[in-house]
Amino acid sequence: MPSGVNRRLRVATLAVATGLTVASLAAIGSGASAAPTGALDGPPSTPVPISTPDGVVSSYLLNTKIVNPGQVRLVERAVRAADGVVVQTWPQIGVIVAHSDQADFRDQVRALAGHALESVGATRTVSVLEGTPEGVPAPWGPGNGQVGKSSTADREADTTGAEATLAVTPDPRESEQWDLAMIKADQAHEITDGSSDVVVGVLDSGIDPDHPDLAANIDVADSVNCTDAGRPDTSATGWYPTTSDHGTHVAGTIGAARNGTGIVGVAPGVKMASVKVVSDEGFIYPEFAVCGFVWAGQHGMDVTNNSYYVDPFMFYCEDQADQYAAKEAVRRAVAWSTDKGVVHAAAAGNSSYDLANKTTDDTSPDDSTPIVRTINSECDDIPTELDGVVTVSSLERFPTTGLENRLSGFSNRGLGVIDVAAPGSRILSTIVTNNGYGLKSGTSMASPHVAGVLALMKSVHPDWTPAQMVEKLRAQADDHACVVATAGAPCVGTDQDNSYYGEGVVDALDAVQ
Repeated sequence: MPSGVNRRLRVATLAVATGLTVASLAAIGSGASAAPTGALDGPPSTPVPISTPDGVVSSYLLNTKIVNPGQVRLVERAVRAADGVVVQTWPQIGVIVAHSDQADFRDQVRALAGHALESVGATRTVSVLEGTPEGVPAPWGPGNGQVGKSSTADREADTTGAEATLAVTPDPRESEQWDLAMIKADQAHEITDGSSDVVVGVLDSGIDPDHPDLAANIDVADSVNCTDAGRPDTSATGWYPTTSDHGTHVAGTIGAARNGTGIVGVAPGVKMASVKVVSDEGFIYPEFAVCGFVWAGQHGMDVTNNSYYVDPFMFYCEDQADQYAAKEAVRRAVAWSTDKGVVHAAAAGNSSYDLANKTTDDTSPDDSTPIVRTINSECDDIPTELDGVVTVSSLERFPTTGLENRLSGFSNRGLGVIDVAAPGSRILSTIVTNNGYGLKSGTSMASPHVAGVLALMKSVHPDWTPAQMVEKLRAQADDHACVVATAGAPCVGTDQDNSYYGEGVVDALDAVQ
C-alpha cells in the first residue's frame, strides 16, 4: 500500500408506509433479541463483543420492526424506561439514536419494547467522546463523564501534498488535471458545466467555506453537521472543516468553480452542500452516516459522495447483533434517500481487498483494539456495498504512457462489486491550508469523479431517477480489459465487466448526451 493512503477515510428504493414491515424491505431475517439467523455463505463471523460498562455513556441505534409513528413511539418509551435518552429519531425509516450509561441497556430495551423492536446495537466500542448533545435531557448531563478526545486529528489520505453552451476558458492549473481528460470531463464541459439547480451532498469532513475555488458553489442553507452524536447541528459554522481537509479536497474534484482561479471540478456549475459526517477524531460512526443520508433526502439533494467507510468496522456482519443493527439503520437511510431521488457514489476502499472473496479482517474495531476476525459474504463494507450505491475503484496513470490507466495498487476490487472506475492516484484538488491546492490519493479521490459525472448527468436529464442514472452510468462507462495490478488479487472477468474496472471507466461526455 502506498505511504499515506488511509484505508478508512475513502475520504435501493425504500417504500416507507404505515404498516410496512422490515421483512418487506430486504431479504434479511429479523428479531429483537439477536442478529438475524439463516444460511450463511461461509463460516460464521468472529464475534466482537462491545462492552458497555455501567457509568459510561454509550451510543445505540434501534430499528423498529414496522416503520410507522406508533412503533417509533413505543420504542422511544422503551428507551426512556430502560434509563436511556432519545438523542434523535428518524421516523421516516423507523430508526432511533439513543444514549445510556447502563450496562444492561440493550437487554432492558428489548424486553420493554417487545415486538415493536426489530434490532438494537451499540455503535462504538468506546464511550461517546462528544457527549450527549445540548438540549437532550440526560441525568449525566451534556458531555459529562466522557474520556478526552483523541489526539489523532487527521486521517485522510495525503500523498504530497445545463446552461447554454459556452466556449471553455481553462483555469490556470487545469492543464495539470489529467484526471479530467481520462474521464472526458474536459470534452463534456464543451456542452455543459452542470446546472446550479443540481446539489451534491458531500458527506465528509466539511468544506472550506472561503476557498476561492469553492465558496461560490457551496449551498450554505442545506449544509449541516451530523457529528453531534448523530443529531443535525444547523449552526452557522458546524459544517466547517476542523481537523481535516479531506472533504475540501473531495469537493474540489466534484465542483471547483470555473472562475479563472486554480482548477475546475468535474461539474463546476453545480452546487455542493457540506454534510459533515467525520468527527474531529476522524471517525464516521453509523449514527453520523444515518443523519447524513436522511438529511440529503429531506433537503432535495440530487447526488451524494461518500469517500469513507462507516466506523468502527471495515465490514459489518449480519450474524453479529450490534453490527447488524448499525448496518440495518444505515441501509434504511440510504434506501429512503434513494427513494427521495438521491443517487449515491461511494469509494470502494484502500486495502487492496477483493470484496467478492471475503475471508478475514484485521483492522476492526478501529476505535479501540483491532482483532483478527473471520468474515463471510454477509459482512459488508458500508455504505459502498449497500444496494443502489455506485461502488468506485481507483485508477492511476502509467508513468510512461500518459492517459492509459490501471488499477491503483491500494484500491479494493471485486467481480460483481465494483460498478465503475475513476482516477484516484495523485489527484490535484483544493485544500484548506492557505486556501491552496494539493495532491491526494485514494478511492476517496476516485468516488468524487463519479459523483461529478452523476451531477452533470442530472443537469442534462433532470427527470431521470437514481436507478436510471446508475443504469446509464454503467452502460456508458468505457470498457477496459484486465491489466496487471501492482498489489492484491489479480483481475478476473471480461473486458465488459471485471473485478478491477467493473463496467469500465466512467465517461462524462456520454453522460451529457
